[in-house]
Amino acid sequence: MSSTDTSARPGAPTESESTIGSTELAWQQADHDVFVATNQGEFAGFVTVDRSIHIVHDSHSRRIGSYPTLAAARQALVDATHPPSRRRERLRRRILARRR
Repeated sequence: MSSTDTSARPGAPTESESTIGSTELAWQQADHDVFVATNQGEFAGFVTVDRSIHIVHDSHSRRIGSYPTLAAARQALVDATHPPSRRRERLRRRILARRR
């Protein structure tokens, strides 16, 4: 079964890991429409599936956003848990300054 398959039978948890930079999230399928992420054993957030929309929440259950695929939703949680680099932050500030 692929890690993006949301049609798994209930009661059959799947586990996969996503490693992006230094942030490693372990994923488990808690229910047919709920995926839970942990980072070094600590709760990091979750993704719920509502028809074809994947809704991401952080470790405080704050909504991060909605995404069309499970892969995009997982990446959004990784991005939210991984602080931006100084270089990326400087670039973001320059871009925003040009828009003013």
